[in-house]
Amino acid sequence: MPPVFVLDAARRPRMPCRTARARLLLTPGTAAVLRCHPVSIVLQEASPRADVAPLPAKRDPGSRTTGLALVLDQRGQSGLQDG
Repeated sequence: MPPVFVLDAARRPRMPCRTARARLLLTPGTAAVLRCHPVSIVLQEASPRADVAPLPAKRDPGSRTTGLALVLDQRGQSGLQDG
């Protein structure tokens, strides 16, 4: 299953999650569906964690179609360096 893109209450991108976690967020009304294709949800309240690093998105050219790749390093953190 493709990842579900998550936006916070201010519409800033957050770390994508799996569909199971997205369903858990949608059930109690903590989040709402923003788009169906690609699946994106927006959180209703501001998140207390502001230390989430941005995820760089890159094009993934294929032989027939072009895709989108979210780039992470070996430790599971974003590939961007601060400074």
